[in-house]
Amino acid sequence: MLRFAPSPTGDMHIGNLRVAIFNYIVSKQKNENLIVRIEDTDKERNIEGKDQEILQILGLFGIEYSQVIYQSQNLRFHSAMALQLLHDKKAFSCFCSPEWLDKKREEAKTDKKAYRYDGACENLPDELVIDNMNPFTIRIKQPSEAITVKDHIKGEVAFNPAEVDSFIIMRQDKTPTYNFACAVDDMLSDISLVIRGEDHMSNTPKQDHIRSSLRYDKKIEYAHLPIILNDDGKKMSKRDDASSVKWLLEEGFLPSAITNYLILMGNKPPKEIFTMAEAIEWFNLDNISKAPARFNLDMLKHINREHLKMLDAKELSRYVGFADAEIGEVARIYLEEVRTTKELKAKIEPIFAPKIIPAEFEEQAKIMAVTIKNAPYFEEYEDFKNHIMKESGLKGKNFFKPLRLLLTGAEHGPDVAEVYKYLKNYIGEIVK
Repeated sequence: MLRFAPSPTGDMHIGNLRVAIFNYIVSKQKNENLIVRIEDTDKERNIEGKDQEILQILGLFGIEYSQVIYQSQNLRFHSAMALQLLHDKKAFSCFCSPEWLDKKREEAKTDKKAYRYDGACENLPDELVIDNMNPFTIRIKQPSEAITVKDHIKGEVAFNPAEVDSFIIMRQDKTPTYNFACAVDDMLSDISLVIRGEDHMSNTPKQDHIRSSLRYDKKIEYAHLPIILNDDGKKMSKRDDASSVKWLLEEGFLPSAITNYLILMGNKPPKEIFTMAEAIEWFNLDNISKAPARFNLDMLKHINREHLKMLDAKELSRYVGFADAEIGEVARIYLEEVRTTKELKAKIEPIFAPKIIPAEFEEQAKIMAVTIKNAPYFEEYEDFKNHIMKESGLKGKNFFKPLRLLLTGAEHGPDVAEVYKYLKNYIGEIVK
């Protein structure tokens, strides 16, 4: 079983989408189920409706899953597991106040040392614990030996006990911390492989320690994906527009192209342009580069254009507001100039919109418009052009400039003869 575990606290980031795509691909390769676990236990940061938005995006990208689990529904299991650890003396109640712990952190900072919990409450006598009416957290005891994690991308990574520490697993309000909830949920769902971002690497030994302390002996495999950098070589953040999947979709990037690019980054596929189905055939986690991947918007635009070219004409036309193969062919001509559906729509819309004619050609355009409206249907562009030229009396730039403006709504663009081939049945709608 594999899992994708997003939090409903904001727009989906391309790093999260990349994680979802890789989980989906590997689940298909392994013929194992993929579950979506909405990690919604941080109620203060949850944004209403974001869970459904996440699921809609997964659907848009063709990422199939067997079920959706909300982490908050597992709270009773988290409590039961925490009690089990207390019973087995593998965890303890900690009465240290937040103020006291902050003081200890500041002292460590002053001494230029990494803060570690000092074990003040670890060996309190039972009677002091029972009689203590102060709020408390539950901490798991620090491991006695180093924890080694085998990662498909990072290789073998060892963590000494001090790095893991006696960390909190249940807060004072009796809700689980991230690492505890995550470790227990992966155990409950019988997860076999966790694919996630490398910012979770420090969480992995803690989660492994939790499961070991609960006597769960199944070893979960890991793959921690390197971070994605922006053009400045810094980690992409919410300040980078392109980090938002929603923004990319609104800008006119196809889900298939975004998928292609996110798989391509830091990888060595057999070809540059491919589909998700093709990637399932050759994708290998072990081939992902250990180095951070740099996001390049121009590269994504190039890939997007190639995916637009792969669409059949009728499907392409839908991205510009039609359901007509001939309009799709016109759109295909404009793909030589544009790379996103947003840019493509900006080229097609003026064709059917009221025309803005420069003053220099206003009179000629009026004459030509009347001539075109009174002209018979012509199959071939040359016959159409010759008829309009003869009947209007216009020549040279006084003919070709108004003709381009009336047929395309733009002063520059592709060969009018190519455009006419697919617009001839719409002349009455175009020239008004």
